[in-house]
Amino acid sequence: MTDFPQGFSAGRRLIDLAEAVRVDPGLPRAELAALLARHGEHPRDLTEEAFTEADAAELRAAARRMAAVLAETDEDRAAEALNALFAQYGTRPRLTRHDGHPWHLHVDRGEQAGWGEWFLASGALALSRLLTEYGRIAWGACAAEGCGRFFLGAGPGSARRYCSTACATRARVAAHRRRKRAEGAAKAGTSGQLEAAGDA
Repeated sequence: MTDFPQGFSAGRRLIDLAEAVRVDPGLPRAELAALLARHGEHPRDLTEEAFTEADAAELRAAARRMAAVLAETDEDRAAEALNALFAQYGTRPRLTRHDGHPWHLHVDRGEQAGWGEWFLASGALALSRLLTEYGRIAWGACAAEGCGRFFLGAGPGSARRYCSTACATRARVAAHRRRKRAEGAAKAGTSGQLEAAGDA
């Protein structure tokens, strides 16, 4: 996963939370709270009274909705999905800095907005920033068979398809082996045809 420059990253929080819910769809409230705390949410906002079981369920549902955007590989469809989120959960972002982090765009959880709405609005803002900054989808779901892990791919070069070099290598090796098997089968089929023609 590519790190952003120093400090707070709504993109990293989005990826980490969506990935945690992908791996464990019923991720317990306490584990969600701990994950949010690691990403800078204040402890007073994560008590059992402030962040309830119902809030956790709403946040898990929001993470599943964002997962569909994270798995999108077409830029136009990704932009449409982000615009739909803005239309439904649009809120005014503001610049803020706190806890030693540099200035960054922040979406507040208002009186009316729940944890899920906040997550969808801030996640849409983070992904939109990446799409406009890099001119391409700079995130994804790993294309390696059996993986599917979400990642940020905001480094230089073309868009990434894999979450790590290990997955990319595994996929290349598997593709190479498939090609070799196909070539072997094609050769066996050709020699069988030649033998049959010789017998005729």
